[in-house]
Amino acid sequence: MSRLPIRILGIDPGLRNMGWGIVDSDGSRLMFVACGTIVSKPSSELAERLCQLHDGLMDVIQTHGPHEAAVEETFINRDPQSALKLGQARGIAMLAPARAGLPVGEYAANLIKKTVVGAGHAEKAQIAMMVRVLLPKSDAATPDAADALAVAICHAQHRESRARLKALAVPVAKPAKATSRRIAP
Repeated sequence: MSRLPIRILGIDPGLRNMGWGIVDSDGSRLMFVACGTIVSKPSSELAERLCQLHDGLMDVIQTHGPHEAAVEETFINRDPQSALKLGQARGIAMLAPARAGLPVGEYAANLIKKTVVGAGHAEKAQIAMMVRVLLPKSDAATPDAADALAVAICHAQHRESRARLKALAVPVAKPAKATSRRIAP
């Protein structure tokens, strides 16, 4: 019985540039499918920029038909305005695949770097180089696309262990509902 590879969409959220990368995972074998960057117009209003990102991601999903998605968790930013805008872009990065019915995994930046490079504090150039090593046919033209491929690689490496942990999770019994009884005088 032959199983089909799992197609994974990795997303590197950003308001200006949202990287995306798609890999097929067949056991421990990874195959590059596509990657790119969705660019929002800086001159547009925030709501319009979020729509541009959403529509771009939906086009990627419709074109490539991934089975699962993974998004990089955001880090804490010193500038509250920048953090808020990045959070909104990350919301779009999670919403688009979820609305398409895909399960969405989230991974911390340090875990992605450690999975792909072997060090949790790797530089972008190191990530791009290792993505090219792991996916020799990849053609990431931007750091955002390379980062998105790294997210997809991370998900491919960790998805089965996440599924096993989820399957092992013991359901917690719900406490009995409190009922009020009227006692007759």
